[in-house]
Amino acid sequence: MSGKLRRGDRVVVTGAAGFIGSAVTRALLRRGVHVVALLEPGAATSNLDGHDVERLDVDITKARGLNEAFEGARYCFHLAAKFGFWPKDPTSFYGVNVEGSRNVVRAATAAGVERTVYTSTVATLGLWQTKSGRPSNEDDVADLSHLYGNYKQTKYVAEHEVLRLAAAGAPLVLVLPTMPHGPFDHRPTPSGKVVLDYLNGRMPGYVDTAMNVAHVDDLAEGHLLALEKGSQGRSYICGGDNITMAEMLEMLSNVTGLPPAQRRFPSMFPMIAGRASQFVEGGLLRKEPRVSLEAAQMATTTMTFDDSRARSELGYHSRPAVWALYESAQWFVDHGYVRADRVNMVRWNEPQKYSD
Repeated sequence: MSGKLRRGDRVVVTGAAGFIGSAVTRALLRRGVHVVALLEPGAATSNLDGHDVERLDVDITKARGLNEAFEGARYCFHLAAKFGFWPKDPTSFYGVNVEGSRNVVRAATAAGVERTVYTSTVATLGLWQTKSGRPSNEDDVADLSHLYGNYKQTKYVAEHEVLRLAAAGAPLVLVLPTMPHGPFDHRPTPSGKVVLDYLNGRMPGYVDTAMNVAHVDDLAEGHLLALEKGSQGRSYICGGDNITMAEMLEMLSNVTGLPPAQRRFPSMFPMIAGRASQFVEGGLLRKEPRVSLEAAQMATTTMTFDDSRARSELGYHSRPAVWALYESAQWFVDHGYVRADRVNMVRWNEPQKYSD
């Protein structure tokens, strides 16, 4: 059963201070709803500064405490997840991504929440056909050997647990976002780190791969559309443009005036760097590798996606990828993430206007 947001609705958002989560929160506030932000105790919350939201510190890995959070709530957006390439405690991924998701959906359903939007990831989909030119869609089954690392593996398990709850009657819909870019990427995310490395001159070259680039605010609107128009238990990829790494770097060069990264590395290069970094920094020095093996594996994987289901069934749309990259770069420069000498080299060139 789909729903319709109304002013004053009490809406619970887990992970509300995260990159996509805060974009969803801002989109909801523009609709005039009352947002209840469920936050990991001790988590950074700067993305919520200046926004009128109700904040609750809740450990979603424990069922207690969730029931009170959902009292009187009409809807729920579950975006909280644990992500990382070098975990000190790998079991924590299962606690947050699997047990946490199950706890949130169960608590929301028990409280009578009309619909939960669960944020999964395109990392749970099959990518075997993308090298031949066909972008992946919601029906492509994952190759388990491509589920690199704790994040992908636990999100894959979590998605199936959520679907099991949907089959048992939990009212929910799933959103699978692609690579988000744009403002408020404090961490930054792996996708944002690509932009930041380019801005700081830490990208001597690139690997011939491709990805789907989307503006984080478009992904947020996709979540709201899924709530209001999505079908029960159905998954929706929300994305943007499929572009090659070379095209992405050319776009960044065009909008910033910084020199492009022209050297093309063979695909084995990041894998060699990842294995070496994992062995020396991770194994011998016991610290987070500069280039993790999981990140290297992702960097050499073609990750293009077809979001036509969301566009046809939900009315989803997205702005051109160049705008997402432009606003991402601007935010990093404006918030002190970029070296002063590189900032002095920037000559902004706003992309061509697009129609909303």
